[in-house]
Amino acid sequence: MLNVYYGNMSEAIFNTSIYFKNVYEDAWITDPVAREMILDVDKSIVLDSAVIDSPVMGKIAPTELSGGVKTLILMKNERSKVFNASTCGDNCAKWILKLAGTDDLTINLRHLMDFGVGTFDICILNTGQIVHSMKELVPIAGLYV
Repeated sequence: MLNVYYGNMSEAIFNTSIYFKNVYEDAWITDPVAREMILDVDKSIVLDSAVIDSPVMGKIAPTELSGGVKTLILMKNERSKVFNASTCGDNCAKWILKLAGTDDLTINLRHLMDFGVGTFDICILNTGQIVHSMKELVPIAGLYV
């Protein structure tokens, strides 16, 4: 299940780009799920663990990926940590739900992310409520962000 804490959360890793730069491992980049996330979110192709082909920037290092993709990769590989998912755009929401579908995932949000028109299970840690749609999520999250 996806657990979301809205607003300031002292234990959340806020600057995910710096954290990623210092902890990521080559195997994280070549992982099939990471490759798929990178292609979907950044429209880029992983050539190997150190080179990604971006249609905008050409050949780039993993540290030059978007903040959203770096945060998704961290969420996938550092499950015991809580990351600031506000570095992610709405195009990352489906991936956050997918990651939470395989194992519980806790994230911090400081904005209202659009999780789409489908149904989902999100526990809002601020209140302990479980919501299943954006219609249920928005009024509660709006109290905190």
